[in-house]
Amino acid sequence: MILAEKPDLIVFTGDNIYAADATDAARSLDAAFSPAISASIPWAAVLGNHDQQSALSREGVMKHIVTLKHTLSQLNPAGVDLIDGFGNYNLEVHGVEGSGFENKSVLNLYFLDSGDYSKFPSISKYDWIKPSQQLWFQRTSLELQRAYMSKPEAQGAPAPGLAYFHIPLPEFTNVVNSSNYTGVKQDPISSASVNSGFFSTLVEAGDVKAVFNGHDHLNDFCGEYTGIQLCYAGGFGYHAYGKAGWARRARVVVATLEKTEEASWGPLKSIKTWKRLDDQNLSTIDVQVLWSNNTPGGT
Repeated sequence: MILAEKPDLIVFTGDNIYAADATDAARSLDAAFSPAISASIPWAAVLGNHDQQSALSREGVMKHIVTLKHTLSQLNPAGVDLIDGFGNYNLEVHGVEGSGFENKSVLNLYFLDSGDYSKFPSISKYDWIKPSQQLWFQRTSLELQRAYMSKPEAQGAPAPGLAYFHIPLPEFTNVVNSSNYTGVKQDPISSASVNSGFFSTLVEAGDVKAVFNGHDHLNDFCGEYTGIQLCYAGGFGYHAYGKAGWARRARVVVATLEKTEEASWGPLKSIKTWKRLDDQNLSTIDVQVLWSNNTPGGT
């Protein structure tokens, strides 16, 4: 699939290993990321709810990940002393060298640790994104927006952002209820039983156009709710559960730049997505436009 798509960046959205079955978590992690490493392609990862279920803690797993070749993953943001979880960080995708955007981030990628399981006896099942993480996101988003909308090449609206974390937000249910989505729902939406308010935080920030999650392996749908695309990818790893006759798959995201009148490259023009299946033909399905600067709220 890497050879077929030739991606510039690979993102692993958690449960990178099924640690309960791992006798050596570090070796299992090395194996899980080895396709990206051997292809010498930059990659980033977040943690799921199963990565820490062996001898390595969540911190230990993330500390191992950041030592691996070609990774852009970070343990946590520099200069932030108090933040919940491990693997909260952002990456900036700058414009083309030699253009007016080479020192500006035209696409912002946010990575967050959505935790594993609730630590409160009165709250069952899965964890959620905490206030400390939301505060970091808000501050980071605001800083990036100010830089993008300042001279030189001051823009009238924020650069688009994409957010990656493992456990889906409760608002995925709203997408399903609307039936306005592309792809399939074959698993329950296993979000936290409490709503942390992170979706509202994303809406208020105004720059994130799409959220990508893992967790529910048999869901691969993507649909819009309140101006943000909420997307699954379908399970990719063969170390985790799947469905007979339903090919493992990965979601591809392509960002396209505007061509300026001076024959240079400008800001982002659109963000598209499709899914690449691990079937006999490495089929491509469900092409969607996630965002375009012609859509409301675009530049």
